[in-house]
Amino acid sequence: MDPSQTDDRALLERVQQGDEQALAALYDRYTPLLYSVALRILRRTADAEDAVQDAWLQVWRRASSYDPGRGALAAWLLTVVRTRALDRYRSLASRGRAESRVEPEDQVAPIEDPTRRASQTQLGGRVREALAQLTAQQRQVLEIAYFEGLPQTEIAQRIGAPLGTVKSWTRQGLSRLRELLPQEEWV
Repeated sequence: MDPSQTDDRALLERVQQGDEQALAALYDRYTPLLYSVALRILRRTADAEDAVQDAWLQVWRRASSYDPGRGALAAWLLTVVRTRALDRYRSLASRGRAESRVEPEDQVAPIEDPTRRASQTQLGGRVREALAQLTAQQRQVLEIAYFEGLPQTEIAQRIGAPLGTVKSWTRQGLSRLRELLPQEEWV
């Protein structure tokens, strides 16, 4: 196990015991990555920020639900934020606001740390390179699942493939991404 995973697990154990500083350390480490996923799904900064806030609140309240046997902490955090973002997206859509609201952003963007921005840009490049190494089918089902939030049954209907095949492509694609993007590259 690499040192960053050990450090993450130690921090999460401290979060489980109510240590706010440990949560702050994880927040600082992972929020840029989580925010980029939420923004890709929701396409509005305010909604993405709310989804990330909801995700961290869930992590604080349910840190014990993380199972290290199922994957890296970063993957669990991405799943939490993706779920919160999709919940928010569906809520907005059900109220008819997702597509009808086109308001200019009045907020001033926060000043970014150039080194953090550079590392996020590098990570984005590595993710794009990894996705390019997947088969077209694996990439397609993963993009639809993660960025549009469709379940595998709807993906199968959309692309005209059997459900079992879609499940296989998803599993194979995720497995290949784990090989191409080791945990230490996520920080």
